[in-house]
Amino acid sequence: MKLAIGADHGGFELKSMITKHLEDCGHVVIDVGAHKMDTEDDYPDFASSVAEQVALDRVDRGIMICGSGVGASIVSNKIRGIRASVCHDSYSAHQGVEHDDMNILCMGARIIGSETAKEITNAFVSAKFTGEGRHKRRLDKVLVIEDDSFKV
Repeated sequence: MKLAIGADHGGFELKSMITKHLEDCGHVVIDVGAHKMDTEDDYPDFASSVAEQVALDRVDRGIMICGSGVGASIVSNKIRGIRASVCHDSYSAHQGVEHDDMNILCMGARIIGSETAKEITNAFVSAKFTGEGRHKRRLDKVLVIEDDSFKV
């Protein structure tokens, strides 16, 4: 799988570890930054870069890491076509893909440790959207809401 990954200073160290783990598992990883530790950087810059890679189909999915994962999720979901969520457990990570076609995983480096992050990442990248009737129906409703969002 081809993945984009990004992190601000809060997720910088965990991003390096997850990138290596993914590459060791045979995935292609596009690192959109941060490329150096800078306590003054801002998560929206990196989350929007990850989301852009996914939205433009340059990668299959994305991973964004910040302190809590919340800011990364908020920014990512502002981009049309993105379905991002904070996941701090492996069930949510695979279920989010299987049922909701989640395409960006957000994690908080200040919330989980590296081994848990690996497990969550493995669950995310190995999951596939089921396309099952009720899941497809719900995703279609989400897409309509996304298309109508400026008409509210």
